Amino acid sequence: MTPPLPSVLPFAALLLAIAFAPLAAPHWWESNRNKLLVSGLLALPVLVLYAERPGTLLATAEEYASFVVLLGGLYVITGGILLRGDLPATPRTNAAFLGAGALLASLIGTTGASMLLIRPLLQTNRERRHVAHTVVFFIFLVSNIGGMLTPLGDPPLFLGYLAGVPFTWTLRLVPHWGVMVAVLLAVYVAWDARAYEREGPAVLARDGRQVEPLRLAGGLNAVWLAGVLLAVALLRAPTREVAILALAGLSLWRTPRQVRQANEFSWGPIAEVAALFLGIFVTMLPALELLRARGAELGVREPWQFFWAAGLLSSFLDNAPTYLAFLALGQGLRGPDEVVGVSHAVLTAIAVGAVAMGANTYVGNAPNFMVKSIAERARVAMPGFLGYMLYSGGVLLPLFALVTLIFFRSA
Repeated sequence: MTPPLPSVLPFAALLLAIAFAPLAAPHWWESNRNKLLVSGLLALPVLVLYAERPGTLLATAEEYASFVVLLGGLYVITGGILLRGDLPATPRTNAAFLGAGALLASLIGTTGASMLLIRPLLQTNRERRHVAHTVVFFIFLVSNIGGMLTPLGDPPLFLGYLAGVPFTWTLRLVPHWGVMVAVLLAVYVAWDARAYEREGPAVLARDGRQVEPLRLAGGLNAVWLAGVLLAVALLRAPTREVAILALAGLSLWRTPRQVRQANEFSWGPIAEVAALFLGIFVTMLPALELLRARGAELGVREPWQFFWAAGLLSSFLDNAPTYLAFLALGQGLRGPDEVVGVSHAVLTAIAVGAVAMGANTYVGNAPNFMVKSIAERARVAMPGFLGYMLYSGGVLLPLFALVTLIFFRSA
């Protein structure tokens, strides 16, 4: 039975709370307990609506548990890897961090790459006053677009792999990845060059004096990280989650306490993600069911339409189930070349849209919130929900229009 349209109101209310609560009640909203309270209250009507469908709620609970276990495992393990040092915070250095992260994200996932590199990037830029734009571009490149090249990079692609998409199919996305990464790095270098000039001679002199080469500590965690990647690639639930928890436990046990202290490791960022996404997973159920049931009414048939529809919804819904919903929609169309019942052109559009446009908002992909939280703990004045969307609207939407013209223009 298709849920009624008003059933999406709790989801809309949760998005509004995430957007405006930090402005209306900043001190109250800082508490993860209060975030959990809001998530729970807004999830309650949806739980009542689905009370007669325990199988749906159980499946959602399992997806949420897998989601939190994977993110938590990567967060714990990468939190035990410390890159010590303080490089000159020049536009070239920062761009090198972003470019390396965009490559690494497809190998160890957007969460793993984000947690590994955000702290040394913040350490490098600690003497500078203008840092928020660097973190925003980090979210664009490392937390989202960088994870486009393998099924391990981002959850939607992993779900596609489980649904039958060949493991190497995502290599088709190299041109899309390359264009977006190149354009974003060029825009960032120009932006940061101007910000660098505004820092003032005293700041730049202090940054030049406090230079230390990068040194790695906690390298044993690379073994546990490789174990997580193998678990994701080879195991099924719940064995996968048990293995990830065991590897995270080994990381906590074997990593010297001073390494995590130097990393300023805390449970706050992952607790924030767990609290907010608990509400998101529950309240988005009616929205996703309406999309599956009435998606054909959207008139989405061309690759460019799939790119924008899947992408824009992935900006506010979790991009993994959104990917699956549009995959089902695409299977209703027939094409000369198909994989899992979807034409290569349509599947490419869905994959690129779901992964890349997760960068449009803080809730588009879980690492976005985690990076924001870590940056704020490092005293970076990050933009709020709407302020971040000004960045993404000004930078990403023109980029996605360019991607449409290059790759998804109708014949």
